[in-house]
Amino acid sequence: MSDENKSGLVQTLKDWRVALMLILVVFSIVSIYVIPPGIANGATGNLQLGLDLEGGSWIQLSFRSEVVRFTTTDDPDNFANRIGKALDTEVFLFEKDRMEIRAPFTRDELETVFKENGGSVVTYETGVSKETGEQIKLILENKVNNLGTKDARINTITGINGVTTYIRLELAGVDIHTAQEIVGTQGKFEIRIQTAGNESEHVLYGDSIKSVSTPTQSPPGSGIWGVGFSLTEDGATAFQKAANAYGATTNPEAHEIMMLLDGDVVYSAALNPQLAMELKTIPVRELRSTTGSGQTGLEAAKALEIHLRAGALPVDVDMAGSGSVSATLGDHFKTMSVIAGIFALLAVGAVVYYWYREPAIVLPMMGTTVAEVIILLGIATYIQQLDLASIAGLIAVLGTGIDQLVVITDEVIYEGRVPSQSLYLKRLNRALAIIMVAAGTTIVAMLPLAVMDLASLRGFAIITILGVLIGVFITRPAYGKIIMAILSKNPGDR
Repeated sequence: MSDENKSGLVQTLKDWRVALMLILVVFSIVSIYVIPPGIANGATGNLQLGLDLEGGSWIQLSFRSEVVRFTTTDDPDNFANRIGKALDTEVFLFEKDRMEIRAPFTRDELETVFKENGGSVVTYETGVSKETGEQIKLILENKVNNLGTKDARINTITGINGVTTYIRLELAGVDIHTAQEIVGTQGKFEIRIQTAGNESEHVLYGDSIKSVSTPTQSPPGSGIWGVGFSLTEDGATAFQKAANAYGATTNPEAHEIMMLLDGDVVYSAALNPQLAMELKTIPVRELRSTTGSGQTGLEAAKALEIHLRAGALPVDVDMAGSGSVSATLGDHFKTMSVIAGIFALLAVGAVVYYWYREPAIVLPMMGTTVAEVIILLGIATYIQQLDLASIAGLIAVLGTGIDQLVVITDEVIYEGRVPSQSLYLKRLNRALAIIMVAAGTTIVAMLPLAVMDLASLRGFAIITILGVLIGVFITRPAYGKIIMAILSKNPGDR
């Protein structure tokens, strides 16, 4: 290589667009194989593979509950309380005219009860509110994490009306029996009272907790968050006896109430002075645990609610569907996906070579495409599982990426020759502007799929959007600089 060529290569590598692309390629390889060490996993490294490629199981759950829009002349909170007592079940008022009834009832049954209590049913839908759907998702994620299950994907399926009708679990590498156990497993919740120092005594278990409310501020508007829960009659009696026997009613600060889930302390606080006075004489069934103020207090309240439920879902669920993909079939899909990607790359390279008949153009074009795929996979290790739909998105990105590189190449070659640098840059900017408009169109088209609860289709949309963004802001500008440096060395007819 001559000194002039070496100098040109160094200048090209120093260009910030080319340097950024190379840095991201190195970062992506490190992410896939080094941090954390993923070389033992073979070619896949740290890539998150979905059950399509890894094998595993999926379960789709429906809810034994209803969301009802209603009308009443009474205060909505009072009306919801009356409905809950009349139905003898938990009712969650999440809008002024919408409530979630956490037990299975027909519309006719509800219309009768609502009419008797001064209201009427406007709409009736099976499912849960979006808030409850997200809570159930969080509970299931905690279960999956506690059991050490990796490569899990949990999606809620929510309509435009805000009602979550299904939740779907996809557990790569997990058989269907284990997946069903994860859904049904409940932790061991216990309340103890501190006696002296680090010593404590058992008071009651989670089966003595009758119901748990959602996090609220008390008093309303105070900013102090907490979770209310009610005890069974026997549980309230046991709690009163223990509080008096161990000094929690006379010296609350020295005898804190401790809540444990699977042996780990999840909450500890002294009795409220007013509650301590009441417990001296009577059992109290309605209790409240305060978690603090602001966003921190709210997050702690949400976590405590889950702990109080001991991992039990706030509503009963039915198995709406289930299935599995064997590890052998997953390996087959994985192999075929790699083969499909390689063939797509080779086919694209052959077409480009046929069009230009010039290795000096084809090689950097293919190299840029490979770099784009590597960067996309590196970013995907942090944010997205790869399943068959995601692989389809990857191949689609490969095809559209080559299209855009061809646009750049055709635009910058002026009448079969490489133009002057000023004209080259002008034409390159025009090509990039065309590409950005096309990219914007693609992103807008993919956004609905990316934000809607359409399971694997989200993976296709997310990978496509990521690929488009990487191309527009990283690899296309770098290719423009590289192709300018290469073609300027040989400015003859093309």
